[in-house]
Amino acid sequence: MNGKLHFISGLPRSGSTLLSALLRQDPRITAGMTSPVGHLVSAMLRETSMRNEDAVFIDDDMRARLLRAVFDSYYVDAPAGGVVFDTNRGWTTRLHVLAELYPDAKVICCVRSPAWIIDSIETLVRRNTYELSGIFNYDTGGTIYSRAEGLAGLNGMVGFALNALREAVWGVDSHRLMLVQYDTLVSRPMETLAAIHAFIDEPMGPHDPTEIEPSYDMYEFDRRMGTPGLHSVRGAVKARLRGTILPPDLFSQHDAKAFWRDAASLPQGLRFL
Repeated sequence: MNGKLHFISGLPRSGSTLLSALLRQDPRITAGMTSPVGHLVSAMLRETSMRNEDAVFIDDDMRARLLRAVFDSYYVDAPAGGVVFDTNRGWTTRLHVLAELYPDAKVICCVRSPAWIIDSIETLVRRNTYELSGIFNYDTGGTIYSRAEGLAGLNGMVGFALNALREAVWGVDSHRLMLVQYDTLVSRPMETLAAIHAFIDEPMGPHDPTEIEPSYDMYEFDRRMGTPGLHSVRGAVKARLRGTILPPDLFSQHDAKAFWRDAASLPQGLRFL
């Protein structure tokens, strides 16, 4: 891959798809929704570990070359000399690997109150009245409480990502992170983009938050998940105020988990918008 590599991670339903759509308005930048690279890297680490007896012939230098080859192969068509942002919520658990492979790489972590994330997912579930969502294993039963519990569990869509974010924020590589709040992104998109470009030491390219182009891949992925709209982006970036559909007790329970709001307690060197 002939260019710079950075990453987008953080929490689901927190603006990563929107941020990617804004970034790729610059023809030098490659960015999209969650890619398979994270899973390919995990598979490569597993298959080159000592769980396989022939791994005795593979040392760390070879592992590093194999892992870089995954990125190089996947992004072989990226513009030469450009910038690639690979998106995966699991990258916050792999900072030590990324730091070894790409010492200059930065990670943009999109964050949002877990209560509003669960609210957003529940809104989608109710909007798609006749669809069964893959998020909940196409289950026909359950309540808003059981769905929220499943999302927020240790291995749930929200719970896993939140714990992975905590791991990254309080780890030794936290200086590689920039936390971008969803509300900041949608209310001040150009200011957010300028801060991200400064963080990765790249000049600001052309961006227009009034005209966002979706991609076909998003619609097809969402259709297969039985959750149309999961990765949809609208034509213009703007904040939209509405009330929550969650019961008050459920909302307050999960809203309290937005630990980054106490900015004074965050590690020094961690960027925060």
